[in-house]
Amino acid sequence: MNIYVVAGGPDQMMPPLNFNVNSNDVIVGVDRGVLRLLLAGYTPNEAFGDFDSITDEERAYIDKKLDHMNVFPSEKDETDLDLALSWCVKQKPNAIYVYGATGGRIDHLFGNTMLLLKGIEAGVHIEMIDKQNRLSLYKPGKYNITADTSFKYISFIPFSETVKSLTLVGFKYLLQQKTIHFGSTLCISNQLNKDCGTFSFASGILMMIRSCDLN
Repeated sequence: MNIYVVAGGPDQMMPPLNFNVNSNDVIVGVDRGVLRLLLAGYTPNEAFGDFDSITDEERAYIDKKLDHMNVFPSEKDETDLDLALSWCVKQKPNAIYVYGATGGRIDHLFGNTMLLLKGIEAGVHIEMIDKQNRLSLYKPGKYNITADTSFKYISFIPFSETVKSLTLVGFKYLLQQKTIHFGSTLCISNQLNKDCGTFSFASGILMMIRSCDLN
């Protein structure tokens, strides 16, 4: 089972919503993302939010379409996406794909990026996707990566104090058993020079960002 989550980020950063959903997959809307899903022809299995970013008319439209929503007060300790992802990881899916979590306000971007740690803690792969980027976190290990012309740039950013023994194989800029520290820009904007490659590291938490230039 995969879970597809659509949040309420800026429209200009949203890729087309054309999920290849299997019968056991789950679609989740978060706040304005619920409206976005309905307008794209998808009925979310679950909906979360305080719904303070939609009009009364839009809320009435949502209420007509959905029998159940998880509604929270606007003043709370967690963000709507935080609450939604907490529910998602409890379902123990293979992966969670999050749309509409980037762009716009920087505080929202940083807060949402921190939520990727929920996947690390639960052992669930979470990926945040927009028109220009795909973000994900990794525990120590060795991982295969294939070329994607839509997101040709690949950056690795330490998400912990250190990432030890980082090795990149099949990349334009190779690394061998390199320790990189939080705040380092060493591994920004690399590319595969083959159809596939690998990255591996021995300790720490590593963020991989696959990105492209927008025309």
